[in-house]
Amino acid sequence: MLRFVARRLVESAIVLLAVSFVAYALIGLMPGDPIDLMAQADPTLTAADVARLKALAGIDRPLLERWAGWLARAVRGDFGYSRLYAVPAIEVLGQRLVNTLLLMGTSFVLALAISLPAGVCAAVRPGSVLDRLVNLVAFAGFSIPAFWLGLLLIILFAVELGLLPAGGTQSVDGGGPLDRARYLVLPVMTLTLLTAGVHVRFVRAAMIETLREPFVRTARAMGIGRQRLLWRHALRHAMLPVVTMMALSFGGLFSGALVVETTFAYLGVGKLIYDAILGNDFNLALLALLLATVVTLLSNLAADLAYVWLDPRITYDR
Repeated sequence: MLRFVARRLVESAIVLLAVSFVAYALIGLMPGDPIDLMAQADPTLTAADVARLKALAGIDRPLLERWAGWLARAVRGDFGYSRLYAVPAIEVLGQRLVNTLLLMGTSFVLALAISLPAGVCAAVRPGSVLDRLVNLVAFAGFSIPAFWLGLLLIILFAVELGLLPAGGTQSVDGGGPLDRARYLVLPVMTLTLLTAGVHVRFVRAAMIETLREPFVRTARAMGIGRQRLLWRHALRHAMLPVVTMMALSFGGLFSGALVVETTFAYLGVGKLIYDAILGNDFNLALLALLLATVVTLLSNLAADLAYVWLDPRITYDR
């Protein structure tokens, strides 16, 4: 197991290295580097001044040489300064990371709490009224655009009822955990509904297939109770494909929350990536994209390790 984990970590490092080069190259192709933007803001700068500043910043060097220099600094923990915030990029990302983890973690846990029981109950009686209702809600959940659902919730709960704030992270004067929770309700509700719709359909399909397996009939013949059979035996076996989907969705939630965070003006990593790209903040955008890649790679590694716990027949010793 340790050899497998070590090998996967090495593979993840190689993937991260390749992604860093591709992201660095794509961001470098964006029109307008920081020196050009500085020259546009200050008409007193001459062409010679611009060339000298680019030479000092290393922007005039070849792409591969610039990336190698950035990588050498990144290994030492220096990811450069943020152009928008005039502080080290890692400091800005650290502040936003807490907000995104709170939003993403809460919505992910709630989506699982909804999708697992709903998917199992729908699979037990396929074709029933409950199954059709669950399928309808799940279909609506993953079909509705995130921004449209967010706007509907803002109109209902913030504009019409006036119960919750329309956007933001917390009040101007703070307010404590309860104040933060009020600002979390609408974005968490949006992400939960969208994520649970996809999870429910996967759980239902996996459970229907598992309930047809021979070991289920054998367990029934041995007199195992219905609830124990469903929740301790069938669900555990059905979770193998569901875990794969959850791992992919967990990584997607990290960077895919961009639309929801932008809709609710929630100061998280998703909105940070959006603002950094629009503001040509290369260092901040690159660091945030790499962090999203790391989360995706680690979630896939966690899914591989979960397979061993769910199915003892799976082993990574060889």
